[in-house]
Amino acid sequence: MALVLIVDDSPTDVHVMQKALEQHGFRTAAAADGSEGLRLAREMRPDLILMDIVMPGVNGFQATRELANDPQTRKIPVIMVTSKSQESDRVWGLRQGAVDYLVKPVVTEQLVRKAQAAIAT
Repeated sequence: MALVLIVDDSPTDVHVMQKALEQHGFRTAAAADGSEGLRLAREMRPDLILMDIVMPGVNGFQATRELANDPQTRKIPVIMVTSKSQESDRVWGLRQGAVDYLVKPVVTEQLVRKAQAAIAT
């Protein structure tokens, strides 16, 4: 069973994504901000990270860039999951090392499909 780390400061969004993923056979863990997400990524070595952008402290762009530059975590795919819907945000997220970009509110089927595709790569 693949492990997905959800890094998001919204308990509601975390709950929705956890429920959707767990119903499709994923295991999940959650971090409430970028710093905690970086720590858990290094400790747990998840198969995938779902990363919000707007969070206190270390934001999702910074955390994704750090994950991509760290030999321990660079192979873990990151999907940005955010309310930031501008094309420039999507492009910047991908440049930081994300493999995909989803805009909230996420559609369950799309989230699961993208998660499966990212892990299969």
